[in-house]
Amino acid sequence: MKKKYRFHSLLHSSDLLEQRLRLGLEPLELRPRQARVLSALNRLGQISQVTLAKEFQVTPGSMSTMVTRLEKLGFITRHREPDERRSDVLTLTAVGKAHLKGIRKTWTQMDDLIIEAIGIKKAQLLGELTEELTTALGGQVPGSSMVLQKNSSAVGSKS
Repeated sequence: MKKKYRFHSLLHSSDLLEQRLRLGLEPLELRPRQARVLSALNRLGQISQVTLAKEFQVTPGSMSTMVTRLEKLGFITRHREPDERRSDVLTLTAVGKAHLKGIRKTWTQMDDLIIEAIGIKKAQLLGELTEELTTALGGQVPGSSMVLQKNSSAVGSKS
């Protein structure tokens, strides 16, 4: 009997969903990770490029390539940090903010696609399980480690 690898179905489903997501984001001239970067900049506000790369767990070079493209499209601005000349600070532009509505609409369509495919209860369970797996594998929502650091600093300063 041939062994069935459980991750294979997950990987294949992920590829199919990413293909649909790419199509949904195409009119916005964005790729999935670029959409996530815009969303993170909206939540986090002005942030250094180096910090953002760490939050997304990508190399500084990968983040630089993505930032250059987003900057050329007018979605973000980049300027030098006055205190540290080696670090660029990123800010979401009005054009970038305007694209957030389209991004959220596309993400909602993706959620609807999953619900249509497997039903609301299984879609909720899938969401919970993928969040658990992501965390167990060391993944995180960009910015969540920054919130934890701020909270631990605040707790430490109270004593």
